[in-house]
Amino acid sequence: MAAIIDLSGKVAVVTGGTRGVGAGITRALLEAGAQVVTCARRTPDKPVEAAGRTARFLPLDVRDPKAVGGFFEQVRSEYGRLDTLVNNAGGTPFRMLGEGGAEQHARIVELNLVAPLTASLAAYEVMRRQSGGGSIVMIGSVSGTRPSPGTAAYGAAKAGLENAARSMAVEWAPQVRVNTLVLGMVRTELSHLHYGDEDGIAAVGRTVPLGRLAEPADIGDACVFLASDRAAYISGAALHVHGGGERPAFLDAATVNN
Repeated sequence: MAAIIDLSGKVAVVTGGTRGVGAGITRALLEAGAQVVTCARRTPDKPVEAAGRTARFLPLDVRDPKAVGGFFEQVRSEYGRLDTLVNNAGGTPFRMLGEGGAEQHARIVELNLVAPLTASLAAYEVMRRQSGGGSIVMIGSVSGTRPSPGTAAYGAAKAGLENAARSMAVEWAPQVRVNTLVLGMVRTELSHLHYGDEDGIAAVGRTVPLGRLAEPADIGDACVFLASDRAAYISGAALHVHGGGERPAFLDAATVNN
């Protein structure tokens, strides 16, 4: 992607950008020439690097509104601008609705919906005052577009996030573009916890029309595109990065030849 898109001179923030999908996004932005600031609650074992360049890390709990405001003010003060925010931080444990209380589920919604809203509001205050505006990318999930047993609160939060992004795109135009990447299954260092060994990961990949799980770099390339001027007329969109989605179960259950 860096060969056709140049983000030199641009400043990007990637929440949760130190591992997994977030690290893939960070590397892609670095390769495209952007200065990248990552944040997470825990300091990573090593910085994220790509193309001979290194992302900066600042500790931040995205659920703390005061800390989030201070973080974006620091970015504005030290870099002079903010061109891209990727709201990647999030996640959920597997928990059936009946196995957790309302407070536990509310914490999942807080992390996956309220925190991105908080970060977006703080980023908007920087972007709307600068020439060129900016771009905000929400990292959504197919869990927000279909039933999500075991991760119901997460799915509800991701559905809300995509809807909020559409409203932001209208309210904040033309200074700031807001889009959502709707992710399917992505292969990360934690994939074995969800899918098992290499045979399990390969078997799960075969359920995807394109025949494999996404790599973090696939998500990173999509983020670079949405951050760039090549996407200058794209706002309020939901780009599905899921390899074609999921094969409908009835096709395998039917007795006729498919």
